[in-house]
Amino acid sequence: MTYWAFDPRFNSSLAQLDFKKEFQETRDIKKTLRTIKESHPFISKAELYLDLDVPILLGSNYEEVKDENLNQYYRSVVGQAKSISWNYSGSRSVEYESESPDKLAITQRIPGVGEAFGAIIVTIDESKLIKLLDAMAGFDGGGAILVRDNDEILLSSNSLASEAFITYVKQYVAQTGKSEGSFLLDWEKEKYSISFGVMDRIGDEWKFISIAPITAITAPIIFISKMILVISITILLVGILISWFVSSNIYSPVKKLLHTIPDNGAERGKDQDEFEFIKDNLSTLSRKSETLQKQLFIHQPELRRSFLSQLGKGFVDNYTEQELRNRMESYGWQLTDKQFQLVDLQITGVYESDKMNGNDESLITFSVFNIVEEYISDFFEQFTVINYHDMSVGIFIITPEEAHTRRSLHYFFDGVAAIINRILDLKVTLTISESVRQAKQIPQLFEEVNRGKRLRIFENRNQVIDLSDWLYKERDVNVFYPFETEKAVVQAVRRGQIEEAEQGIRHFIDELKEKDVQEIHIQTGVVQLFSMIQHEIFQSGIHPSELFKSRNMVEELSEIREVEWIVTWIRDEVVTPYVRILESRMDIESKQLVEKVMDYIDLHYMKDTSLEQCAELVNANPYMLSKAFKKVLNINYIEYLTNVRITKAKELLWNTDMKISEISEKVGYRESYFNRIFKKQVGVTASHYRKMKSSDE
Repeated sequence: MTYWAFDPRFNSSLAQLDFKKEFQETRDIKKTLRTIKESHPFISKAELYLDLDVPILLGSNYEEVKDENLNQYYRSVVGQAKSISWNYSGSRSVEYESESPDKLAITQRIPGVGEAFGAIIVTIDESKLIKLLDAMAGFDGGGAILVRDNDEILLSSNSLASEAFITYVKQYVAQTGKSEGSFLLDWEKEKYSISFGVMDRIGDEWKFISIAPITAITAPIIFISKMILVISITILLVGILISWFVSSNIYSPVKKLLHTIPDNGAERGKDQDEFEFIKDNLSTLSRKSETLQKQLFIHQPELRRSFLSQLGKGFVDNYTEQELRNRMESYGWQLTDKQFQLVDLQITGVYESDKMNGNDESLITFSVFNIVEEYISDFFEQFTVINYHDMSVGIFIITPEEAHTRRSLHYFFDGVAAIINRILDLKVTLTISESVRQAKQIPQLFEEVNRGKRLRIFENRNQVIDLSDWLYKERDVNVFYPFETEKAVVQAVRRGQIEEAEQGIRHFIDELKEKDVQEIHIQTGVVQLFSMIQHEIFQSGIHPSELFKSRNMVEELSEIREVEWIVTWIRDEVVTPYVRILESRMDIESKQLVEKVMDYIDLHYMKDTSLEQCAELVNANPYMLSKAFKKVLNINYIEYLTNVRITKAKELLWNTDMKISEISEKVGYRESYFNRIFKKQVGVTASHYRKMKSSDE
């Protein structure tokens, strides 16, 4: 409970959260409460109560608590001196409970630090707790009682049907004045053994009283006595039966051997000698063994690939070094004085190839797998080729410890790349891991290669990435991101201009490639651009789940390794579906109206242009024009005019030597107001913005 109370999700920000608007956060909180509920079988319900202006109760549903009695109960929980305590929620209204209103609950105030304004309330499943009490009592006809330190009965076994008996036992235990002990008690011509003890439960002292009838205690003794008698008689009869069986059926060694021969359908002839029969069967078994060994040899490569797949995913991390070696040797690998190395061969250039297309991914990978498996045998004795089914294959190599494999791998790369270039018209990127001598280190090779392959230069050409080369490991990274181009792409998406968005995306990637050409940095920038486009889609009132269904778009985008393929994917899978939905929802007349005003502003932004003037220009009502701006662009008229003017001012600051006063007049502002609005929009003053360009150069 304390762990969940200190979870960052349950901090003071909940007091300002709008649970109806921030439905995503509300859903995450409900998911967390469901996790708390499922964390222990004794929990029947987990709720979050917030004592706000309108008290809120979050559980399986979102409720505004209007029942004053229920609010008083929850507020008493929040106002307790202890941060975590037990509560007996008997004061709740029945309308809020599907089960009995009396519930045993643990409450934890939130937040964990500072003044509490809510509480996590975990209700205990009393039926399961009662079953536990019955199990702890351990005798039929008996039961157990759980009593708080104020002599309040929390729970009692269902088998103790008499309330008078329960009350009598509780009072009798209290009169003893002891915290633990046992005694005998007579009740309605029956004698009971009573045992009791005390246990601490989060600041409360609970007393556990076990009740067992004497007849139930003595019953096992009677049963055991009868059982001993029955077992003795049974053993005697079994002994007699075994003596008779052994005396009448003394098996000879030959007959025992006959019974060990598997039943393969052959029967011994009347005149056939037992030894001859055994000889024939042993010959048959020998032939079957040879057949099975041949089948095992045929399937051995698949067994090796399956084992390497498990090894790469960490499924055999619990194995010791020796256990791993024993298992690998059982698959036919020779490991004495050997070292291990992993190579990844990635295929690119599918989109630019005249022979292939993106739908041939499985066929391409299968073809490359066969080429590699045949060609690698000229360079290494022990190897296993793994088909990853994602335009790449892995090669697990076992070589002598003193062998220098990198030269051979480079020769192998030259040959296999030439074959794939010629036959499939595709390019190859080879990633070479470091060598290790421990089998336990093999999973690290998979992780190392998966990270290292992303160091690929983001161009469709043959490449070798040798991870032992420190040039890759020590390379300085200059982070660059084309924010202006990103804004242009988002603006094109907002306007529904698919071709302009496609050109912007291509220009965006070209700018990234000018500064850094490694795949890992290009893909990071592209994923960020996708996130901004997705944000724009969300802001327009279209939920991404409506557009993308259950697809993991980031994962799909991260798997693409070619520029044109990325551009086409974003255009066809993101922008085009969004524009279609947007166009179906958007009033075409309003869009055309706004576009006319936008064109006018782009030409006359330096003039004192008001909303009323623009409305008169397009024969529209100013109010309707303002509403159309908000609907089409998701910003108002003034914001758009300001964005255009500031964009023009930034261009003049970067590309001319004009004075700031001249620039402010050029874009339609007085100098004093221009400085204020520029800093508000850009975050820095105009003069500082111009200096930023000088420092970059």
